[in-house]
Amino acid sequence: MPLRLPRLRLYLLIIIVMLLSAGCLRSPLASVVVSGELHGDLNWSGEVFIGGDVTLAADARLTIRPGTVVRFLAPENYPGGESDHPHFPGSELNIEGVLTAVGMAEAPIVFAAANGEAPAGSWGAVNFAEGSQGTFRYCIFRQADSAIHSREATVEVTESLFENNHVGIRFHTSKMRVEHNLLRGNGTGIRFHFGAPIVRWNRFADNRINLFITSHPSDYLIENNRLGPPLEYQVVLGEEVPEDVRLPNNLWDDLAADAVLERVFDGRRIPYLGRVQVEPLLTVSPTAVGPSWIR
Repeated sequence: MPLRLPRLRLYLLIIIVMLLSAGCLRSPLASVVVSGELHGDLNWSGEVFIGGDVTLAADARLTIRPGTVVRFLAPENYPGGESDHPHFPGSELNIEGVLTAVGMAEAPIVFAAANGEAPAGSWGAVNFAEGSQGTFRYCIFRQADSAIHSREATVEVTESLFENNHVGIRFHTSKMRVEHNLLRGNGTGIRFHFGAPIVRWNRFADNRINLFITSHPSDYLIENNRLGPPLEYQVVLGEEVPEDVRLPNNLWDDLAADAVLERVFDGRRIPYLGRVQVEPLLTVSPTAVGPSWIR
């Protein structure tokens, strides 16, 4: 009889270990829930949960390590969860300082909803404020409203995957460098107005709209991309784009110019809009288009 209690504890320990191994329970040391405002030099690794609207203050620098998984919780039990512009519904990571998220091909950084089965729009955005800076390399973004949103910031996005988001990359009046990414299965691949974007060597596939330009584009360079077949439109011009938009030197689903323009919403449909100009078209896929680690 004196061995009964220790034996019972042993049985309970074995059961807990089995449940943890099966994924039925989560070790309290396996993940961290972050909420509120962050300051100073920060490093994230492992599994990090975002609860509500988390703000990286102007004095903060956040480094996210390779292999980190950042999961966005439903915001009901956490502060924030703002949905008015420039915010979006759901938990968000709002950047006022500097964010560096550089993964590796064998250990990408993942930004996704806490529920792996949740639909697009289940979290808000990694949201850059005026004067902030961001670097993303070897990252995966899923299930967001607007996975990366930048306003008057400087952001570089390379070697990354955007899939199952309402919008993959969204920005205005920002210095954006978007190169060697794959944008597939999103509502819109890239959406922007104003700004000075460089968008090169990206692959677009199975988005509803590949490229949506909403207002007065200027100082843009969009070339050497492969724009695969969209569900609706290759390019859409918004109501505040009376200017013609030049998009030469891209590969458009191996189509001729007339066929490409059938999938463009511009001044050919509504007279007060500018017209998209796609010639000369590439006839061979650009070298090293898309992420080097996803083929």
